[in-house]
Amino acid sequence: MKKRLILFVLAALVLVRMPSHDQDLWTASLDKARAIAGVLEESYYKPLEEEALAIASIKGTLDTLDPHSYFLDPASFSRMREDYSGKYFGVGMQIQKQGDNIVVIAPIEGGPAWRLGILPGDVVSHINGESTVPISSYDAMQKLRGEKGAKVTITVVRDGADKPFELTITREEIPLLSVPYAFLLDGGVGYIYIRNFAENTPRELEDGLAKLTDQGMKSLILDLRLNSGGTLVQSIEVSDLFLPKGALIVSMKGRNPAYDREFPAFLDDQYEKLPLVILIDQGTASASEIVSGAVMDHDRGIVVGEDSWGKGLVQTVFPLAPNMAVALTVAKYLTPSGRSIQRDYSHLEDYLMSKRAPEESREVRYTDRGRKVLGQGGITPDYAVNSLLKPFTGRLRMSGAFFSYARRLVLHQTDLGRKFVFPQDPKDAGAAAPGKIQVGTTFIVNADVIADFRRFLGTRKVEYDKKTFLEAETEIRRELEREIAGAIWGVEAGIRAARVNDPVVMKAIQVIPEAARLLEQK
Repeated sequence: MKKRLILFVLAALVLVRMPSHDQDLWTASLDKARAIAGVLEESYYKPLEEEALAIASIKGTLDTLDPHSYFLDPASFSRMREDYSGKYFGVGMQIQKQGDNIVVIAPIEGGPAWRLGILPGDVVSHINGESTVPISSYDAMQKLRGEKGAKVTITVVRDGADKPFELTITREEIPLLSVPYAFLLDGGVGYIYIRNFAENTPRELEDGLAKLTDQGMKSLILDLRLNSGGTLVQSIEVSDLFLPKGALIVSMKGRNPAYDREFPAFLDDQYEKLPLVILIDQGTASASEIVSGAVMDHDRGIVVGEDSWGKGLVQTVFPLAPNMAVALTVAKYLTPSGRSIQRDYSHLEDYLMSKRAPEESREVRYTDRGRKVLGQGGITPDYAVNSLLKPFTGRLRMSGAFFSYARRLVLHQTDLGRKFVFPQDPKDAGAAAPGKIQVGTTFIVNADVIADFRRFLGTRKVEYDKKTFLEAETEIRRELEREIAGAIWGVEAGIRAARVNDPVVMKAIQVIPEAARLLEQK
């Protein structure tokens, strides 16, 4: 046991200085490891569990570094491979340890957590009644993942909420298709959503672009909202699709010169002439910020939405054993203008309140055309659009009211639902019968649907006043149109219905002519 324990302690001692070829360092560290292992083995009051002690020593070392360096034990190492190329069962949200808190970076759109209204910045304080303060983000992830159909209860602390609340979530297979939606909006405007950056992201994106080009796409909205990132290589390949050959995409700067690198675009004649608008929000992080920053700094397109998360550090995975490794921050990355977008998380509570880093504390850089851009606080969009739902709308979504009502309507289980004939109904469903309403290729939420929905809320004993409902009615209509279209024609149809009336997408469509002018000036 002692020999293996020495090796694990040694790994922990030198971890903060990896990679190193300093023989004196290794010799000194080995002497310390032998001394520590000897004391533990000979003097501790009970026998030691070797692997648990080794893992704890490595985790303890990593906890002194930064929020993005972490240990991959056998379970989490397997999870990493799943995230990159496989599948898993869970609740569908990206999390990270910030201080004592497990913070939601982004819920996966369409997943169970997203449907219940989990938001970026939410703090998961308990999982199945157990506090998350003493555990790492990977420990929390393991608790959230499990068998398909099994339930997990989380306690959520949300800024602005009166008190913590609990959600019970049923685990589902989380789709790992990184480009789940690619469709054409009116006027030849293409819309593509990239969920995360994984092994097949560039190919999936190229497939989506080719499909939309065949359909007559004239411009593109690339949605990177709630995209918490992924691998550096794939973010470079995605950026290369839109930038001319030779344009710098991103550079890396580390303490070890081996990590100092620049990554230019290598290919031409792809989609360099396609007017482009990128959408970002608080959940946009890491690799998706590399793409956004490259497009913005080269004045290649327009960025719309909210300030991104601000993760400007690069991790490399160092194997410690066949099924264990550490992901260690080895460098920071810089956008083409030379700015670091890494946010200061030492005062996380201030960020959750303001959503934007103080401008006076941010470095100033300039784009190719001389436009001012800011670092050290994520990517600040060219046009800010607040997409935060009103509290009442958020409460309804969180309770599953929109989702539940839509399915009851389509199953003819509401007063109005019994009058509709939907496309998937049997042919003898009575479309020609008096009082029946045939649904065609679209579904519009009108006053009758709103009245039916309010009756549904009454059956669920949802309390609200008339003013509160009227103030949120535009959002409520949008939420209902998404869920009803999804219940009738499938998830993508629901997403398309939502995007048509999404204020961020509407602003993106409005500025497409400006994105086109950027290309004319090159």
